[in-house]
Amino acid sequence: MTARRLLLLALLPLGACTPDRAREETAARLTRGGNPETGKALIRQYGCGSCHVIPGIPGATGGVGPALDRLRQQPYVAGVTLNTPDHLMRWVQDPQAVDSLTAMPDLDVSQRDARHIVAYLYAAGR
Repeated sequence: MTARRLLLLALLPLGACTPDRAREETAARLTRGGNPETGKALIRQYGCGSCHVIPGIPGATGGVGPALDRLRQQPYVAGVTLNTPDHLMRWVQDPQAVDSLTAMPDLDVSQRDARHIVAYLYAAGR
C-alpha cells in the first residue's frame, strides 16, 4: 500500500468526533505520539512564523516560505518528497538532507521536537 493511501486511511475516522479533536488524535497517531499543543509552543520557540504563515500561531506572518495552513493536504513536502509524517519530520529536522537547494535553514530541531511540530501542522490543517 502506498504512503498516500495509508495516510488517507488514517484520516477516515475524522467524522467520528469533533473536527478539532479528531484532527489532534489523527495527528498524534500519524506522528506516533506527537502532541499538537507542544508542537505549537515549539513552532513559536524555533521562530517558524518568521518565514511562514501558520494558522493558530500569533505573529506567524512570514512571507519567505510557503503558508502552512493546508500542509496536511499537500501531496509533497517542499515539492520533492511525498507528504508523509516521517518525510515531513525529516524535512523539519534536516531540510538540506531532503533538498540541498532549499532556502530553509537547519534549525537543529531534535527528532522529538520535529514529531510535535509535525503533529501541530497536521492538526492545524483544514
